[in-house]
Amino acid sequence: MTRRFLDLADAGADAIAAMLADALDRKAARATLPKGAVDPDAPLAGRTLAMIFEKNSTRTRVSFDMAMRQLGGTTIVMDAGSMQLGRGEPIADTARVLSRYVDAIMLRTDDHAKAVAMADHASVPVINGLTDHSHPCQVMADMLTVLDATGKLAGTKWAWLGDGNNVAHSIVEAGSLMRFPVAVATPEGYDCAAEVIAAAQGRGADLMLTRSAEEAVAGADVVVTDTWISMGQADSDAKLAAMQPYQVTETLMDAAGPNARFLHCLPAHRGEEVEDAVIDGPRSLIWDEAENRLHAQKSVLLWCFGLLG
Repeated sequence: MTRRFLDLADAGADAIAAMLADALDRKAARATLPKGAVDPDAPLAGRTLAMIFEKNSTRTRVSFDMAMRQLGGTTIVMDAGSMQLGRGEPIADTARVLSRYVDAIMLRTDDHAKAVAMADHASVPVINGLTDHSHPCQVMADMLTVLDATGKLAGTKWAWLGDGNNVAHSIVEAGSLMRFPVAVATPEGYDCAAEVIAAAQGRGADLMLTRSAEEAVAGADVVVTDTWISMGQADSDAKLAAMQPYQVTETLMDAAGPNARFLHCLPAHRGEEVEDAVIDGPRSLIWDEAENRLHAQKSVLLWCFGLLG
């Protein structure tokens, strides 16, 4: 059966644990190698990943490209506007054609339904590089970062502050699968999707939903936020005002505790969702987090090809 990685639940807890362990091992094993050097085992030699971008990208584009290179494979990078997809070709037709050319597809798009349609009609693995619903590759990197920094994942408390967006959805899902508590603090009208919360609760999640940033961060090991205005959204004075109480400040980090770490998927709007003193401070792990997109996605690719889990 062809594997898909549209959400974390597509893999499940055991596979996620295997991917994280593999990512830690591969990261350590190539610590002294040039970034362009191929891993000694070159497990994806001869494989090609097609990467389709309907949204701008820095970290997703470069990390997936380098992931395939380090694993011995190659990539083809396509912007939807330069494809027939951008002129109205059905996603189903694109999926069927690409499946004849390449070994896997990564799609970064606005509508999650497009990723589902791509996976439904492709005969090769399809990976969600970001949709409006979820961002599983980012949260794989986040979990890897916490595991690498603290030595544990299960039982660490995560606090999400701000918009109940795609990254928040994947963190809630991750907590329910990997057994770490998550506290989500959002303003009214910007909650996580009800179906995401229900699915997590159905898996027995340790989940707190609150309007109070202070309540969410109390005792947190990890404090996470994201931009308040996501790609494709118009700036909204009303939204910015509603989000202001959820800005991650040094005072809020102090309330979390002396060992709390800060994560942000980037790019950041400094001075909005987070103070410079936090994002550039000693409790911030954002640069490790960004690097770990590469290491985590290498293991996601290996899982998709049936070489892990």
